[in-house]
Amino acid sequence: MIRVALAGNPNCGKTMLFNALTGATAHVGNWPGVTVDKREGTCKKGSEPFTVVDLPGIYSLSPYTPEEVIARNFILDNKPDCVVDIVDSTNLERNLYLTTQLMEMDVPVVVALNMADELEKNGDKIDVKLLEERLGMPVVSVSAMTGKGVKELIDRTLAAAKRKRQGVSVLGRTQLAPAVEEAAVRLRDDGVSSPLFHAIKLAEGDSLESKNHKKTAAFIRNYMHGMTDATFGEDWEAFVANARYDYITDNYSPALTRKSGEGRKLRLSEKIDRVLTNKWAGIPLFVVILFVIFHVTFSENLLFLAPALGSGGEWTMFGGTPFEGLFASSDGVSSPGVILQKLVEGLTGLISDGIGGAMESGNAAPWASGFVVDGVLGGLFAVIGFLPQILLLFLFFSLLEDSGYMARVAFLLDRIFRRLGLSGRALMPMIMGFGCSVPAMINTRTLADEKERTATVRVIPFFSCGAKLPILVGCAGALVSSSGMGNADVITMLMYLLGIVVALVSVILMRSTTMRGELSPFIMELPNYRRPGFKSTMLHLWDKAKHFIKKAFTIILASTIIIWFFSHFTWDWHYVADEEMGSSILASLGKLIQPLFTPLGFGSQLAEGGWVFAVAAITGLVAKENVIATFGTLATAIAGLGAAELDDAGINAIEALMDETGIAGAALIAFIAFNMLTIPCFAAVATARGELSKKHFRWTLLFWLASSYITSSMVYTIGAVWWTLFFWLLAWAAAVTVIVLVNRRLKKKNEQNKIKTA
Repeated sequence: MIRVALAGNPNCGKTMLFNALTGATAHVGNWPGVTVDKREGTCKKGSEPFTVVDLPGIYSLSPYTPEEVIARNFILDNKPDCVVDIVDSTNLERNLYLTTQLMEMDVPVVVALNMADELEKNGDKIDVKLLEERLGMPVVSVSAMTGKGVKELIDRTLAAAKRKRQGVSVLGRTQLAPAVEEAAVRLRDDGVSSPLFHAIKLAEGDSLESKNHKKTAAFIRNYMHGMTDATFGEDWEAFVANARYDYITDNYSPALTRKSGEGRKLRLSEKIDRVLTNKWAGIPLFVVILFVIFHVTFSENLLFLAPALGSGGEWTMFGGTPFEGLFASSDGVSSPGVILQKLVEGLTGLISDGIGGAMESGNAAPWASGFVVDGVLGGLFAVIGFLPQILLLFLFFSLLEDSGYMARVAFLLDRIFRRLGLSGRALMPMIMGFGCSVPAMINTRTLADEKERTATVRVIPFFSCGAKLPILVGCAGALVSSSGMGNADVITMLMYLLGIVVALVSVILMRSTTMRGELSPFIMELPNYRRPGFKSTMLHLWDKAKHFIKKAFTIILASTIIIWFFSHFTWDWHYVADEEMGSSILASLGKLIQPLFTPLGFGSQLAEGGWVFAVAAITGLVAKENVIATFGTLATAIAGLGAAELDDAGINAIEALMDETGIAGAALIAFIAFNMLTIPCFAAVATARGELSKKHFRWTLLFWLASSYITSSMVYTIGAVWWTLFFWLLAWAAAVTVIVLVNRRLKKKNEQNKIKTA
């Protein structure tokens, strides 16, 4: 099957075009030998199907980052049948720099001028025929968002893939040309594919090429040293780069006609940026946007309308059915997230009732009915009930990212991050942590400094991912329901902010102690604001839902079965009923570790059955969704809650456990904090192991445990006895004083050593 590679700069719309070509056929894996994600899919929209490989976003084919090395090695070694070079039409000259490098390879190339719709809105035009004539390669104007030109792109790609192509260079008229031609001949005689590309890279002083082709590299060096400094200067790579841009300006830029600058109004992106990136208003607006997202996703009192509507159940809808309070209740008007959540809960409730009734009619044994309905379905459905809110939250974050707003957030926070000891480049992996810690940790490969990278990997789990959302919503909902105070959406948002604060404080401590180091420079490109494509966004949501459901019916299902089994059998393998669960294997293990959590509020101070919180925290180490699954499975026995009562996605289960165990509100918030900050799921731990050295990985595990334990202890003690705040402030002041004194001493010692060396 024909294999096509997609190459292009970051923010050129490559992912959207990939989705437009492959649809739902995409799958994610790893590049051989490295832990950077690769995506492949099959395009079935042309005259014949072909494989599409989405290469990492890159600015050049120089070995500056792992992504650039991966892209060049894939094209050179795997030899795709064609490369589709995706060019941002609104930034033609800059994007064509990569094009001039792809031209030098012996591989068919098709240039896709993406974002044609935005170019038209700006009033600019590109003469596609002229550009195609001067490039000597097929050029197609497309819009991945609207689908315009995609069919033509597919047809021309298939045609180009069936024709051989020899590399050409834009450097043919420079003083470097004779040396490049001679080096290319030598490499061709040695059997090297794409010899022109390798020869030019040798001229640039490329470290990878110099290592692989030592003899030819020596020839190039001798040639260039024989020239005057006035010709090449001291930086060979800069000479080649300037030559490329000069050629682009002289030969390709005439194809672009820009709207006259006279009387030109500010573009929409510029107008929006005047507000959203304002020095004073930018960050407060970001906090407001976050609140709106959480309010629309989690609030049962949308727009705080409950007082205006009046109390009582007279306007509660669908009373006496599994869908009671679907759109509104005495608590207020349901937000869209809550409506979707209750809809799923109603459906799962009907399924549980149906299966339970069928087993009862069939005279199934009580233990079998309890295992299926209360154990397996109770735990599984408690987790699945959160799927709508997880997807809705992911939808909002996807819209913020695809629109270009998250890049502005990185810009706003860059100055703050540099004061904390991190470059702005570290912010993007952290923001990715809201989706999943695994790709976020992988993305730290773009950080050059090892210490900065290690510190970033350690704090990424503090940016709560979707798997932790059930814990946040379930516990917050139970807390509000039991106390009648506060709002679940506000509590959820504050816990997200707590994770961010802990991450920033941790970074300060690490970069001031064990992870001291110099900051690398950071240059960030702000893309234009774009309207996210509906199809691309839906594909993202489908991938997220598919991943969640797969986990629910594998890891979480297996966990609920194991939890039920150990909670209904003793050490001598005797079955025990729900009311005798205190003598089970799980109860004995829970009681053994329960005292460890006493300073956190959910330890020995709890009543009978309080061990369930300790067990839930441990099962959450496998997958964070297991915490709510554990509550759903065990609440039927400990709190006497039936499977049909497990509505509100486990909120009733937690509320019943609160009443049964006597856990305080401050302790429940500490429980949330511990699960947010402690060792993440097994997948994230495995990723951290692959990204860090053995020494740093071991200390990272200890760091996660210590951070979660100390923070949760602070939350519980301050929440239970407010004046303990002063003791914590005193302890932190002492720690900061010690760090400052040690750093001053080290700085003075380093200055003395420099003087001695001089």
